Amino acid sequence: MRPSCRGTSLFVLLILFVACTTSTVAADRTIAGHWEGLIKLPQMELNVLLDITQLEDGSWSGTIDIPLQAAKGLPLKNISLDGSKAIFSIEGPPGDPTFNGTLSEDGLEIEGKFMQAGQTFDFQLTRTGEAKVGEAGPSADEALDDIDEFIQTTMENWNVPGAGIAIIKDGEPVLLKGYGYRDIEKKLPVTKETQFAIGSSSKAFTTLILGMLVEDGAIEWDEPVRTYLPTFELDDEFATERMTPRDLVCHRSGLPRHDLMWYGSRASRENLFERLKHLEPNTEFRTGFQYQNLMFMTAGYLAGQVTGSSWEHLVTERIFGPLGMDNSNTSVDDMQRAPDFAFGYEEKDDEKSDEKKIERMAFRNIDNMGPAGSINSCAADMVEWVKLQLNKGTVGDKQLVSPMMMGELHRPHMMVHGGLISQLLKHPEMPHMMYGLGWFVQPYRGHEMIHHGGNIDGFSALVSFMPEDNIGVVVLTNLNGTPFTLALTFNIYDRLLGLEEIDWNGRYKLVWTQLEQAQDESKGAEEVNRKGGTKLSHSLDDYAGVYTHPAYGSIEIVKTGKTLGGTYHHMDFELEHWHYDVFRSKTEPLEGLKLAFLSNLNGDIDCVSVALEQSVDAIEFTKEPPKEMYERDFLEQFVGEYELMGLIVTVALRGDNTLTVAVPGQPSFELTPYMGTEFNLKGQEGASIKFVIEKGDVTEAFFIQPNGVFSAKRKN
Repeated sequence: MRPSCRGTSLFVLLILFVACTTSTVAADRTIAGHWEGLIKLPQMELNVLLDITQLEDGSWSGTIDIPLQAAKGLPLKNISLDGSKAIFSIEGPPGDPTFNGTLSEDGLEIEGKFMQAGQTFDFQLTRTGEAKVGEAGPSADEALDDIDEFIQTTMENWNVPGAGIAIIKDGEPVLLKGYGYRDIEKKLPVTKETQFAIGSSSKAFTTLILGMLVEDGAIEWDEPVRTYLPTFELDDEFATERMTPRDLVCHRSGLPRHDLMWYGSRASRENLFERLKHLEPNTEFRTGFQYQNLMFMTAGYLAGQVTGSSWEHLVTERIFGPLGMDNSNTSVDDMQRAPDFAFGYEEKDDEKSDEKKIERMAFRNIDNMGPAGSINSCAADMVEWVKLQLNKGTVGDKQLVSPMMMGELHRPHMMVHGGLISQLLKHPEMPHMMYGLGWFVQPYRGHEMIHHGGNIDGFSALVSFMPEDNIGVVVLTNLNGTPFTLALTFNIYDRLLGLEEIDWNGRYKLVWTQLEQAQDESKGAEEVNRKGGTKLSHSLDDYAGVYTHPAYGSIEIVKTGKTLGGTYHHMDFELEHWHYDVFRSKTEPLEGLKLAFLSNLNGDIDCVSVALEQSVDAIEFTKEPPKEMYERDFLEQFVGEYELMGLIVTVALRGDNTLTVAVPGQPSFELTPYMGTEFNLKGQEGASIKFVIEKGDVTEAFFIQPNGVFSAKRKN
């Protein structure tokens, strides 16, 4: 329901934009300084803060903050002072919001009328001191004097093959170029147009699309998701009913990552959405921050559904197009068709030396999770993306999204509490971290920094900016999981802010060394819980089969010589016997993963338990009947009559793949495949029929029930 009173309508316009005060050229009066005051709306008073300075040519410059709306530094225009009459307007918003006031005799107050779109309200401002204008830092040329050498040295230090780097200051790129190689084997250099996967830096594109849809009136941030997607369902009933678009994109769903549910899967986005209800949460809804890719996938799916299009179409038409990001796309399949793209690489241990070697990684298509991380772009295009953030939603003379909406995306929504790695990466210069909508919000040495990194097979990225300092940095690389992006970004900010440079490279080298040592130690520690001298309870053939979970999909286990192997989401792995009925994966990317095979009351292996998400119970996959048990040729051999305690029981084939059994005086029951030649009676817990085959012919059927097992000889 939308209020229609005139006062509220004006307030809506006010919060979209921010107003500024004026300055004067009079010799005996000035409006230079810091001003604080309010605009008197019908039912509230809107506090404003203004800073006005006089330039060398006698003209004036000013900005305005509206704390209630988290709006900072919006520019003023048409500032004039004629005697005691002061007039100035806010640049950008519709309705030409204008302050028309009178400067007091002592020059300490301005009072008058605020006008916008034909409506008028009183305002009052008081000068409280000098204008709070930041001291000019070093020029970009001075700050970046030896940056090329630093970048190249740091890349070598981290074995980074190539990087596309952009530095933006005061609305323009002061550095935009490529370093190293996009293709090591062919020695093809990185350029400013080279495409890299930006991974989770894509999330901010998704939240901007949602923000646009909110301003379109298509959705609301705090309306339940089920308003727009009635089939949305989670394991937690309360979260199902209350989850909103805002909740989806600030990581407070109550679900842990569950990334192996989708990683490598070729399930459609819609199919992944339908599986959400089978995922176990580990915290209460809205009680804490837990990074969650699947909720961002859901946000993108929501955007596509409410517009009758797709996330890909919306990003391309409403962001890439207006920004001129013509060298960006939403799929690695499209990236590989570009004339200038980077291959992804990873570091591997070199068995012949203590050094690391660089190997190419295969591209991984994650289109189904696109809204969480599938965008590919280049340094030149990402400049336009960062400029949009710094310009509060403005592209040239067009307002792509309102300043208020940009403020909503950039303001903190959740406090981030990290684990071991986060603690190792915590530094006094960055005492805490928060999350907005698709962006991390964090202080850096007393300056507000907004950023989001991205890591996907073979690529690492970091996109960041400081809104109050009007600077931004983009670092795109083709090395998997490297902290080079952090070390370089923070060094650049130190330079541009005129701060003493911190040895971020040395700090991160120390952290990475600690992590590598911990990983090496953990591999040896595995043996502590291994039970030696144990044997399998079944033959290897009994473990083979397809095991399924309603959310995680299927794991196929096959016998390979004297051991087992498997496939999960098109990732093949070799297994070694660990102890009892537990096997361990020997191959990446699932190396170290343990699979525990479980038996039922009949002694059959019917389940495999795998800890695919560490913060919830192990995921249990149920063994599927062999495919042949659904085939007509296999089923036909069981059709016939069987004598059971003097009664003739009839087994028949319904359609091409369903057996039924009928006992005189009772309804017909459907038989569902179990394993081998045994079928369960559908809807009858603990009841099954096991057929006996001798010399290729079915001779008998055992009717297995909770109260006993009964033999039935075949009659024909």
